[in-house]
Amino acid sequence: MDWDVELDTIGLLCPLPVLKARKKLISMENGEVLRMLADDPASVIDVPHFCVEAGHVLLSHEVKNGQLSFLIRKLT
Repeated sequence: MDWDVELDTIGLLCPLPVLKARKKLISMENGEVLRMLADDPASVIDVPHFCVEAGHVLLSHEVKNGQLSFLIRKLT
């Protein structure tokens, strides 16, 4: 799947990845997709919770070599 904007939060710990994602999503248009890269294990819990609370859609997430990749569609 394609994305419109990429956010690299590798090396950042909770809550910084979600806070940076929130800030980036604010600047995006409705319907655009953010690809967020992270390596904080807490992101697996934090990002889905953030999406539900903020009204965005978590399209997918995957883990490769300890690196997490999330695709988030902005809806609000």
